Amino acid sequence: MMNVTPTAILATTNATRKPCVDIEPSPVSDFLMAVYILAFVFGLTFNVLTLYPIYQQVKQQNVLGIFLLNLSISDLLFIFTMPLWINYYRRNHRWGLGVETCNVAGFFYYSNMYISMYLLCCISVDRCLVVCYPFRFKPHRTSRYAWVQCAVVYALVMITHIYILKNDELTNVHDNAHDSDRCYETYPMKHNVAMFNMIRVGLGFILPLLVLGVSYWKVLATVGKSPGLSASAKRKVRLLSYGVIGIFSVCFAPYHILLFVRSHVSFFNTVEVHCDFERKMHFPFSGTLALSSLNCVVDPVLYVLVSNGVRDELKFCCRSDEQKGTEDCRLTSGKKETSKESALI
Repeated sequence: MMNVTPTAILATTNATRKPCVDIEPSPVSDFLMAVYILAFVFGLTFNVLTLYPIYQQVKQQNVLGIFLLNLSISDLLFIFTMPLWINYYRRNHRWGLGVETCNVAGFFYYSNMYISMYLLCCISVDRCLVVCYPFRFKPHRTSRYAWVQCAVVYALVMITHIYILKNDELTNVHDNAHDSDRCYETYPMKHNVAMFNMIRVGLGFILPLLVLGVSYWKVLATVGKSPGLSASAKRKVRLLSYGVIGIFSVCFAPYHILLFVRSHVSFFNTVEVHCDFERKMHFPFSGTLALSSLNCVVDPVLYVLVSNGVRDELKFCCRSDEQKGTEDCRLTSGKKETSKESALI
């Protein structure tokens, strides 16, 4: 029989109780806080500035305007929870606001991420149908068509995340024994969570990326061969195409790549190997998550740059009362001339 000394028992107990990832105060936390502050300030400013012009496009039953309005609403819901994350990183990964508040903040964070991706998908498919099959799908491109798509996206994403919240283990994040009070930073990752994350990467990122790639590849091919479009219109279509794919590449791809790698390591390795990997990857992963928050900044900027309707409405709102009368006449008289090019963007 093996003899077990009290020292060995104590060592085993300490090893068992030692947290998988011990997050210590670090300058990286200040960097993450700075990213969220920038995202909050510029995201709130740009979305508020473009909200009314986008609403004006919705009143005109502009399909792109409806998609953009729903994208802005999703961004704003996330932006309003961002001070909670700023405070979290200011306190070196200590939440201190209770499990329910963590639930709400995480719900809007991840819901916004996937609502944004799927709405960008809807926009890309809509642009593809407008450019490649204008006569076949024009009768079906109604405001109801756009609202139904947005409602389906919101419903699917939110129902999924409500189900996740009901089955997660966020109470384990609040560990009094180790004086840690984290939010959505639970280690080690369990097998069922790792499996769900790999599925989430496939359905939430890779599938939308494929849809985007195919849609804009067809758009660019069709626009390039169209002799009836001006060079300016073609440039705007290319800008929109590259811009949306760029949002995916810069904001969403790094996070989902590291999420898949973390989940793969957790699913196919022991807890010891996984914890060692998590200690090395914790701050890079947190950085990619912070980077994903910047999509709420670039969304309104991108579409103001390329959308004639939103940009003209924004300029119109910024003019004085005397200038608005003249500008309104100019915009009205020019609508018929630019309707074909505006339909593309």
